[in-house]
Amino acid sequence: MKVVLLKEVQGLGAPGTVKEVADGYARNYLLPRKLATPATASALKQVEQMRAAQDRKLARQEEEAAALAQRIEGQEVRFQVRAGDDGRLYGSVTNADVAEVLSRQIGEEVDRRRVVLEEPIHMLGTFEVPVRLSAQHSPIVKVIVEAE
Repeated sequence: MKVVLLKEVQGLGAPGTVKEVADGYARNYLLPRKLATPATASALKQVEQMRAAQDRKLARQEEEAAALAQRIEGQEVRFQVRAGDDGRLYGSVTNADVAEVLSRQIGEEVDRRRVVLEEPIHMLGTFEVPVRLSAQHSPIVKVIVEAE
């Protein structure tokens, strides 16, 4: 029996996928649990509409990421922190700190999880930190850590 998956089914596929499954599996498991629906002409048309809407949404998100990447690229984020004589900080500069200052500079919210710091910054200096907005857009921000 051909079915259209409505939800993720492990080992079978993602939502919107058309699969050929055993009749008993469809009747006794997939259909009662609302995980799939029979692959009728109207269901297939609905899947195509869902895919088209998803494609439009992804394209819009990609455009927004590109615009934000242009605004972020080349930004300098400065931190004045307490440090010892050897240049080690008495604390650290984290991705959340970078995201907060960057958000204030560009006037748009930047999620801290987008700022890619493998570990917090514990030394004075200049660091280049990528901000991963999407798979194609990762602008570089210059983080300058100075002593007070």
